[in-house]
Amino acid sequence: MRVLLVEDEAALATPLKQTLSEAGYAVDWVDNGRDAWALGGTQPFDAVVLDLGLPQMDGLSVLKRWRSEGMAAPVLILTARDQWHEKVAGIDAGADDYLTKPFHTEELLARVRALIRRAQGLASPTLVCGALALDTRSGRVTLGGHPVNLTSHEYKVLAYLMHRPGAVVSRAELTEHIYAQDFDRDSNTIEVFVGRLRKKLPPELIETVRGLGYRLVAPSA
Repeated sequence: MRVLLVEDEAALATPLKQTLSEAGYAVDWVDNGRDAWALGGTQPFDAVVLDLGLPQMDGLSVLKRWRSEGMAAPVLILTARDQWHEKVAGIDAGADDYLTKPFHTEELLARVRALIRRAQGLASPTLVCGALALDTRSGRVTLGGHPVNLTSHEYKVLAYLMHRPGAVVSRAELTEHIYAQDFDRDSNTIEVFVGRLRKKLPPELIETVRGLGYRLVAPSA
């Protein structure tokens, strides 16, 4: 899952980007409103963490432009401002959640997880497909209750597919959502990761849809 972090304070953004990365997200970081508007409007993100007090263009203006242009990714506003009317303005501009500085990183991660789940119509923090379960809080994957050890990229591919059960996901879409913009991307590696996942999981769970991509399918009862 890919997250856009928009924060102009490097002292906060640097550890926050690391925390999000360690939680399994591909993270793009920008430190001003104009770059945020451009990147968020042209790249596919699963969630956005947006500061309001930004140089060049304030966060509220960025959010209003995104929404007017049809950008639908869930947005968590992150700001030092705590006046109720500013929170209302943020929500009315199209924000999905609001977190006031200072905050605990565990709470931010929980809110990001919830935003991504809700965007896909998922309620539980544990994603399930047949005997396969992925706990988005811990990053733990189990099959029939037994732990499955995955590399970081295998986990990212599986997590993206499990957030879209039954949907056909192309290699290009997977590439866009498991790598940050500055990563040297190669869509051919997706086949490698899927092949490795099939060796660790029941191979029929990940179905190849010829010419289109992959689909996560629960075995019939």
